[in-house]
Amino acid sequence: MISVFGSSGFVGSNYCNKFPHKVITIDRESRLPKSNTILYFISTVDNYNVFDNITLDVETNLKVFCEVLENCKKEDIVFNFISSWFVYGNVQLPANETSICDPKGFYSITKRAAEQLLISFCETYGVKYRILRLCNVYGKGDQKVSKKKNAIQYMINLLKKNETVSLYENGEPIRDLMYIDDVCDAINLVLEKGELNQIYNIGSGKPTRIKEVIEISKQILNSKSDIQSIETPHFHKIVQSKNFWMETSKLKSLGFKQKVSLQDGLQILCGV
Repeated sequence: MISVFGSSGFVGSNYCNKFPHKVITIDRESRLPKSNTILYFISTVDNYNVFDNITLDVETNLKVFCEVLENCKKEDIVFNFISSWFVYGNVQLPANETSICDPKGFYSITKRAAEQLLISFCETYGVKYRILRLCNVYGKGDQKVSKKKNAIQYMINLLKKNETVSLYENGEPIRDLMYIDDVCDAINLVLEKGELNQIYNIGSGKPTRIKEVIEISKQILNSKSDIQSIETPHFHKIVQSKNFWMETSKLKSLGFKQKVSLQDGLQILCGV
């Protein structure tokens, strides 16, 4: 069985719903695992907390994380940590698991710090680990949709209402996108077959322009929305790479095959 920390979030809840026979959900306030295999999703979700609560990323991504680690000092534990593509920062693309990370922003930096703390902790106590770096995940059911997180769903909601959609730099920035069901399958595959003490990129491995996503969605919805180009805000430029996609050969070597195409995923997201 898998002790899941952070089972109420978007990816965590979808994973638990997809594999209910495998998981033990850990209460929000608990720091104690109930099995020797741990899947850890607890995290903040964007770099903007610096404006409202400057310590939130540190408290959530590092302090709570260390409190859980305190209860994981057994050599038969395998700690599977869900990380993010944000840890890479500006790197040569596509980013692979050995790329040198240079994260920007409090969320990104604390996620990378948590990775390094985990590796050090595991080497100290003989614990095993895997680090899974997720691409941009999209799909239905995200309760924290905003301009800051799951912006694709946010913009599709605007398209549904025939409201104006504003794209940074005419939608030219590139992202690595994968539908939530495929992401959950990839996580499960790594937990079943992935090598221990390794990092795995979880993504499509395909560069997709945001402009393409909106054009496809607009066509699916027959939306009357105007699409306008706006300048990327200064803070966004500081903390987030303009373009990003992953190299995913390690994931594919385990036998992973993406099932939901971008077109199909957007149709689901559009409700068509």
